[in-house]
Formats: sequence, structure tokens, C-alpha cells
Amino acid sequence: MRILGISGLYHDSAAALVVDGWIEAAAQEERFTRKKHDAEFPKHAVEYCLSVAGCGLDELDAVVFYDKPFIKFERLLETYLSFAPRGFQSFKMAMPLWLREKLFQKQIIAKELKKLSPGFDVEKLLFTEHHLSHAASAFYPSPFEEAAILTMDGVGEWATMTLAVGKGNDLKVHKELHFPHSLGLLYSAVTYYIGFKVNSGEYKVMGLAPYGEPRFARLMLEKLVDLKEDGTFHLDQSYFNYSVGLTMTNDKFAALFGEPVRGPEQLLTQFHMDMAASIQAVTEEIVLRLARSVRAETGMKNLCLAGGVALNCVANGKLLREGIFEGLWIQPAAGDAGGALGAALAGYHLFHGKPRDVPAKGDAMRGSYLGPEFGPAQIEAELTTAGAKFEVLDETALIEATAQGLADGKAVGWMQGRMEFGPRALGGRSILGDPRSPAMQKTLNLKVKYRESFRPFAPSVLREDVADWFELDGDSPYMLLVADVREELRREMTAEEKALFGIDKLNVPRSSIPAVTHVDYSARIQTVHAETNPRYHQLISRFKALTGCPVVVNTSFNVRGEPIVCSATDAFRCFMGSEIELLVVGNCILRKEDQDPALKLDYKEAFELD
Repeated sequence: MRILGISGLYHDSAAALVVDGWIEAAAQEERFTRKKHDAEFPKHAVEYCLSVAGCGLDELDAVVFYDKPFIKFERLLETYLSFAPRGFQSFKMAMPLWLREKLFQKQIIAKELKKLSPGFDVEKLLFTEHHLSHAASAFYPSPFEEAAILTMDGVGEWATMTLAVGKGNDLKVHKELHFPHSLGLLYSAVTYYIGFKVNSGEYKVMGLAPYGEPRFARLMLEKLVDLKEDGTFHLDQSYFNYSVGLTMTNDKFAALFGEPVRGPEQLLTQFHMDMAASIQAVTEEIVLRLARSVRAETGMKNLCLAGGVALNCVANGKLLREGIFEGLWIQPAAGDAGGALGAALAGYHLFHGKPRDVPAKGDAMRGSYLGPEFGPAQIEAELTTAGAKFEVLDETALIEATAQGLADGKAVGWMQGRMEFGPRALGGRSILGDPRSPAMQKTLNLKVKYRESFRPFAPSVLREDVADWFELDGDSPYMLLVADVREELRREMTAEEKALFGIDKLNVPRSSIPAVTHVDYSARIQTVHAETNPRYHQLISRFKALTGCPVVVNTSFNVRGEPIVCSATDAFRCFMGSEIELLVVGNCILRKEDQDPALKLDYKEAFELD
């Protein structure tokens, strides 16, 4: 039985294919079109999924879309009516788009599917609810026979948060919190207020938070959020504008905190850092209260998470350390792209009633390496066409040369195997560096990623060594948990390092691996497992043999403003548009000094900084 799941037409379009309950393929449309957060129908992602299965659309048993547009339209209308006459301008702008493109999405999706396969039977097109898709994506691939499932995001149709329970192949939603009361939208409102883009800048707020103090947290809980003991809450809508306006917050919100909305190019001040710390603290308090009440209400020992808020790895780390649940599993594609996978799994287990096999070891996501991979001939052909100068090595020589490059302080572009599904690079499409280098964080941020210098980088660490380097003794394969660097590895930053980083704060904490240690000694950890990514595991093992350090810097293989690379052509373009010094694609190795200078790209000019 083949079930295709689709998400999109709002943002982060994606497709996923499940065959007899096995996740065969999943990918975001942005990786193919090179348009970040591409919202168009995921034509290329669908074609990729079908190519993996070796079948056509007309051979599928069902195509499942991840939400129900008519219910979403009902919410839109009811919201505008309840706030009228406020929001008329927004209503006037939204209605033509809905009536032209969004309301009749079944016809639009059917039309796109028929373009791909004229014989496609429209009766096979099904719809599931947004948060049910998230819940399915969290529970069905998890390692648990039964679990509570908490989904938290901006908004689906009406729901902004749901509690579900999964047992075997059954999954039922028990409770919902409804729009406009939304943890995701609250976090996005502060993201907007601090001057970052909604739906992409939330990571920046989380990264900025450790530089501040949560001095506004109490004010937020007194004025913005009426938080109950069980974690449910109501937001005072008089401070917000997202329900019917064109902005997230209003003048009353700005007056409450005493500063106007920050412009994107304005200097970040201590005020903005304190706002980030405050919304992070409020988010963590809500998540912890929710988790406690879910455990008490359901009696479940395991918890699964999905929805955009589940990408807040700092909150996830605190939840793990609290020990409220014996088992915690988070869907790596927790945002809307993962809704495609949840829709496909719901189609298989719920709509068709098929049984579920719980993995004997690990989970069913296969390391989240579910995207395209490219054979040696195709890689070499693409690099040749691009004008690249490269050398082809056997695996042993390739690992040795790459590990030595890392040990020598080089920034390395690393493209191997299948592309990751979800927002994190996990050693399939990554930029790597030496974590021991005090200069590496600043170098990668400013010269490779072209982004703010405060942004932290993640460590990839051998699973067998994680407890020796971090305050974590467990799996974190998807970079969704934050833990501290072990105390014996910590030290204060030297005067020379402070000058290098341009930081004038006193007592800035660092560690033996400063490039992956945030200012509060924390790190967003990825444990690397030989079973799911053997070549990446070999590379880090060889780096450990050379340096004594089983950790490498891992950040996504892209520059600010573009999606993570997919193909060898994408990788070479990024290589030539940044100060990456070594590129390793399949068994091909490329050195920057060997390349034709005429092929250099000015990425800084080509992409607007977001």
C-alpha cells in the first residue's frame, strides 16, 4: 500500500511517501526550487517521492493533504466578524486570495496532481486535520508502543495546541486549545517585535536569549498571558494584531515594554536580549506545566512532540531534565513540512486501519535521511558541468583528507548520502569545522553563513562519547535537545579570545570546544550513530583519532537567505560563494585554491540578509 502525503500552499511545502507503513521518502519543495520556505504545490518533492518508489501517481492508494482548508476559512471569517470593524483592511486583502486560490484547494490540488498524471483518480485525494497530521508525524515513527502526544504551533484550522494519545495503530485527539490563544503566535509576536522575520527568525530569538535576563517574564505573565496551572492559557488580544491585522503586535504592546518595534537593520541592544530571554522563559514554563498535566491526566510514561514549538530545543532539553516522562521523542521535521509525513502515516494507519510495527531499536525515521541521494557518476557529471576542479578518492583516503582538513582549521562543505528531511542538517548536507578553535564560530557566522555573529553552532558528537563531553547520557540524533558542556571542560574566555569575538562582557564562559559552546555553557547536541550515518561517524572517529576530540562543528550547508543544498551543483555554488575552503561531495574532494577564480559568486550581494 502506497500513501503520499502533501503539505503546503501556506509555507514550507513538502511531500512524503509511506509504503506498507515504511517511510520511503520525504523532502521539502524549497530544496528543489531554491526558494526558501517555498509555499507552492510541491511538484518536485512529489516527483522525487514517486521516483524512490518507482511508481506513478495513478498507482498510489491515496494522496492525503495535511489540513482542511474549509475549516481554516471558517476560522478566518469568524475571527474577522468577532473583531469587526477592526481588521477590515486585512480582510479586504485576504478575501480575494482565499476565493481565488485557497478556499477551493481540493480542485487546485487535484489539478496539480492531474498535471503530473492525467489518469489520477481524484477520489483518492483525502484530507486530514492539521494537528492530527502533526500528532501522527510524532507518534507513528516514535519508538513507543503507546504515548501521549503534544502538538504546539501557530495555528492549524482552529487548534493551536492539542493533546492526543496513541496506542498501537490508534491515535485520538483528546483536547485542543483554539485560536487566537497560541504559544507559537506568542513567540512569533516577540520575534516580530525584536525585529526578526516571523516563521524564520524564531531560531534567532532562542539563540539570543542566553545573552539576556528574563526581566520581562513576569510582566508577560501578568499582562499578556493568563497562564493556568495545567499549562493552558489565554492571550489578551488587546496587545496583539495578528488576528485581523497586518502586523503581529500593536502600539499597546510596544507601550507595555517601553520600546518601539525594532527595524531589521537596527542595532540589537540589551533590551532585545532581555525580551528574548523573557519569552524563552515564559515558553519553558508553559511547556513544563503542560507536560506535568499531560502526565497526570493520561498516565502515559512516554511523550511525543511535534508542531513548530517542538523545534525549541532549549525547552525540550529542560523538559528532558525534569524527568516528567520516562521517554521523550520529538519529530525532527516538527514544523509544517512534517505535516506531509503525518498526513501519509494517518492515511495508512487511521484511514486504512493498517497495523503499526514499533521499531525494535531506535525510531522509524531512519535518521531523517529521507531525501535525494546522488550516485558517483551524477556527482562527477554535475561538478564537471559546473567547471569544478576535483579529485576522486576512495573512502579511506577521503575520510583521512577531510579529517585532516578539519584538524587544520578549515571550513568543510560536506554532502553525503540522502538529504535530511526537516530544518536541521545532520551530516548529510552540512558545513563542518573544528570545535576547539576559538575563531571558528565567528568565522563561520560572518565569512561562511553571512549571519549574525551571536548565532550558536551545534556539535555533532559520537554517540558513544556524548556523556564524556556533555551533561547528557542518551540519544539526540536530530539536534533537538540542548544540554550543557561538562563542568570539567569549562573555562573563562581569555582577553585575547574576547578581543577576537568582539565581546566586551566580563566573564564570558567558554570551554575546551568554544565553537559549539553558547554563552551559558549550553550546546544543541546531535549524537552521531554508526547505524544511521556510517560515513559521518567514520569522519568524526578519524577526527577524534587525530585530535582527541570526538566532536565537530555542524551547521547547515547553505548561506543566509537560501535553502540547504540538495545537489552537487547547489553544493559547488555555495562553495564558490562563501569562504568554505574544502568541499567533499560523495567521493569527490575540491580545494578552493584549485578552482577558477572566475567562478566565484558574491553571495553576500546575491541574497538579501533576512
